Amino acid sequence: MRSKRILFVGGSGVISAPSVRLAVQQGHVVTVLNRGQSGVRSLPAEVETLHADATDGAAVDAALGGREFDVVAQFRAFTPDHVAADIARFTDRTGQYVFISSASAYQKPPLRLPVTESTPLRNPYWQYSRDKIACEDELVKAYRETGFPATIVRPSHTYDQTLIPTTGGWTDVARMRAGKPVVVHGDGTTQWTLTHSDDFAVAFVGLLRHPVAIGDSFTITGTHAPTWDQIYGWLGEAAGARPELVHVASATIAATIPDHGDALIGDKAHSMVFDCSKVTTLVPEFRTTIRYDEAAYQQVEWFDANPEWRKIDPTLDAAFDRLVEAAPVRSQ
Repeated sequence: MRSKRILFVGGSGVISAPSVRLAVQQGHVVTVLNRGQSGVRSLPAEVETLHADATDGAAVDAALGGREFDVVAQFRAFTPDHVAADIARFTDRTGQYVFISSASAYQKPPLRLPVTESTPLRNPYWQYSRDKIACEDELVKAYRETGFPATIVRPSHTYDQTLIPTTGGWTDVARMRAGKPVVVHGDGTTQWTLTHSDDFAVAFVGLLRHPVAIGDSFTITGTHAPTWDQIYGWLGEAAGARPELVHVASATIAATIPDHGDALIGDKAHSMVFDCSKVTTLVPEFRTTIRYDEAAYQQVEWFDANPEWRKIDPTLDAAFDRLVEAAPVRSQ
């Protein structure tokens, strides 16, 4: 396999860092452009690092100079104006522009499962998702009109050891260990697809400069779709606790904790199960190898070993107390 010159815009995040590591492992020449502020996820010594705020066009142009790449992987674009600037910047300077969109852009609530790439893109509840859809629209237009070599990737809930998937994150773990009830949205039976970032990397890197990936979109999530009760239960087991789960309507949680409301109503409140056969046709080695019943232990061990990350959000903790107090029924 011929090595490729790959630019990762981002590169040190939950989703992107494992993809950088895998690309280097496969012999590609990797450049990372970011602000240089994240030291949690180390990158291989072979990586060339450029520093700039990805939202500052002048700073990005100064950092890149006249460089050209076989692939540009954009992890840090969230609005259509940013994507439009990238289209202008990288036209004739890359053979593939890979945009990381979001599976939250798919129709909410989904009218049928599993969700596929042909599922409509419509999310009236979450501005983040609507912005991602608008970004995709820019890329589809550029591909159709000028042949801009865009590939769109839609991950769902992708995690590593640092990202606990529950609403409260480490605050939930602390409540479990203290014997306090934890709040689970809905009745806890909706299915939620979780993807470990190491698994995501296999599909993602496999799409880079793939000859038939241009002008197309791909869901990358895997097949692991436990219920929320299972997710909270496995996290409790890993933490050495038997959590008391208090089920609260998603709308009630959203009204009580507005900062989490859009992501809840616009995504997590719904069963989201995906068909990834499209990406596995191109990258047959992609599959789910890490389940959350295993990964929960890795997460708790990592947090226990890194006390500076064990932060309890007092505002969120108090909101959970109010929701528990008002809940009519508790369940184990």
